[in-house]
Amino acid sequence: MFLFFNQNINAQKKIDTDSLLTVIVTDMKTSHPNYKLNIQRALLGKKLAPDYLDFHLVLGRNYDLTKVKDSARYYYNYVIDRNPVYEDAFLYLVNLDIEEKKHDEGLILVNKAIELYPDNKTLRLKRIAIYSLQNDTLNEEKYLKSIRAKFPNDPQIEQLLYDLYSKINFDRVGAYYNVTTIDRSGVGPWHFVSADYVRQRSWGSLIGRVNYARRLSSNAVMSSGLQFEAESYLFAKKSNYHYIDFAYSQDDAFPEWRFGYSYFHTFNKGWEADLGARYLIMQDNSDLKTLNIGVGKYLGSFWVNLRSYIQKDGTSFTVTSRYYYKTKYDYATLIAGYGTSPDDRTRAAEYEARMSLRSYRLSVGFFRLVKSHYIFGVLITNNEQEYEANKFQRELDFAFLMQYKF
Repeated sequence: MFLFFNQNINAQKKIDTDSLLTVIVTDMKTSHPNYKLNIQRALLGKKLAPDYLDFHLVLGRNYDLTKVKDSARYYYNYVIDRNPVYEDAFLYLVNLDIEEKKHDEGLILVNKAIELYPDNKTLRLKRIAIYSLQNDTLNEEKYLKSIRAKFPNDPQIEQLLYDLYSKINFDRVGAYYNVTTIDRSGVGPWHFVSADYVRQRSWGSLIGRVNYARRLSSNAVMSSGLQFEAESYLFAKKSNYHYIDFAYSQDDAFPEWRFGYSYFHTFNKGWEADLGARYLIMQDNSDLKTLNIGVGKYLGSFWVNLRSYIQKDGTSFTVTSRYYYKTKYDYATLIAGYGTSPDDRTRAAEYEARMSLRSYRLSVGFFRLVKSHYIFGVLITNNEQEYEANKFQRELDFAFLMQYKF
């Protein structure tokens, strides 16, 4: 009778502690949890069942959420020391190390956790986050590539790799050439040449560019001239950055002034959106205003972006897709569009005339980084352009890019 009575008490205590733990966890999932009451409940549960480590874990979590960091750290370590099967304890403690900028301690802890749980992607991303905070780009790149191999086609990892390559310090110099052939008699060809210098740092990038255009008609020069341009991408907070562009020309081959701005925000799961505007002042002093809206998504190694340009005489659309097979400079691209874009430098001088006309374009391209320094690219575009009501001309663009990265 004594043994039966003692077993019954132990079973009842187990039921009571399980119920108490359920009450705590349920309250923590509500929109307005009572952390102080949860701490009292967890302390009671710990007293009733001192070996029940779940109470120590929720104690640590509730202390963490009430900013009592020393107590939180104590209970997280208590759980890990007694039974490292609790993955959440490692994650919470690593987050605490990152929050308190104890990066070396966090790195030791997360490496230990990864040895125990090699298939936990979140733990591996925490290690990447610590390297990023330490500005250790070599290890950040190394381990991003390693988890990319382990978790292929993961949009979050692809986004992190792209962001990393965007922030590594380097400079580039390059040249771009585009020739446009037109199937209408007496029109073309058009030539567009550009030379640029790119300075990229952790705060963003600054680009200086000189553009030259020469357009022929019936073997005579229809327009030609130079354009001077400054462009920049500036990183703001972790998930935001700005695009700014200024250009000036005295020649009729370009608008006199061009101003561009876009604000980009990166969301979870590889999503990105942007909102901006373009403002052009033409050589005859007329001005053109355009609102642009875009949304993009990483799908494994693929990136897809839809951007629309809204203007008074209609809206144009561009869909861009890329497949990255190595770095951000190694990709194949397919672009489809309707209408004329203010970002098309080749046709910038005719933007006002083409705004109300229809056009359908398709581009295919291939870009590659060779020996870590040389970037080569080719892009072919077929543009079916309306030049009068219901009359179209075919414009074929052949573009070539070469840059040196150092």
